[in-house]
Amino acid sequence: MILRKLPPSLKAATAPALTAAALASVALIAALAPAPGAFADDTGNPAPPPGSSPVCAFYDGDRPTAFGEQGEQVSQAQCLLANRHYLRWSAVDGTFGAETLVAVQRFQADHPPLVPDGRVDGATWSALWHAGPNRVTPLPFP
Repeated sequence: MILRKLPPSLKAATAPALTAAALASVALIAALAPAPGAFADDTGNPAPPPGSSPVCAFYDGDRPTAFGEQGEQVSQAQCLLANRHYLRWSAVDGTFGAETLVAVQRFQADHPPLVPDGRVDGATWSALWHAGPNRVTPLPFP
């Protein structure tokens, strides 16, 4: 194999292309890597069922959450509700407001024996994790 030096004009033209290619490769590898929470772990938590999305990796627990609260567990509930077509993706903001309350109540009403009280308790968490996208008419995007 013969190695030759590149003339300065070619070096200047090649460097940005190589940098762009390297960045594109890194972005592709990152996009293909599984999201946190996408697989079962050694704590006994099962992998999300088919139909749920690994992008829902805000919170991994079943502590109750209700209207007025904020944080990652609210974001997790909202993400799961959005995956099941009960909440618009643009409403996934980490704040348990009126739109999230209505979405939780509708989800609970569609999944007996859950009581449609709007509180995300252990039974509702379990149903959110194990239900597929089952709303007949998906909500409009966004």
